[in-house]
Amino acid sequence: MAEHDPNESHGHSVAAWTCVSILLLASLVMAASVLWPNVALFIVGAVIALIGVIAGKWLSMAGYGAKPPAPREPLELH
Repeated sequence: MAEHDPNESHGHSVAAWTCVSILLLASLVMAASVLWPNVALFIVGAVIALIGVIAGKWLSMAGYGAKPPAPREPLELH
């Protein structure tokens, strides 16, 4: 069984949480556009989704993303 590495964040970062939160809002708006047929509402949801992806990438590039894992020592084979 693999050990848990404390250096791995598994994507728990401000950038990831912001991106996912905005994308959840976008999916809610787009789902509403299916319940109440409205193309404009769907387009608004798609724009919100695009904003979520851009915000997540921008925050990640600004240093709020997951930190890269520390380099591991090579395994020695006997």
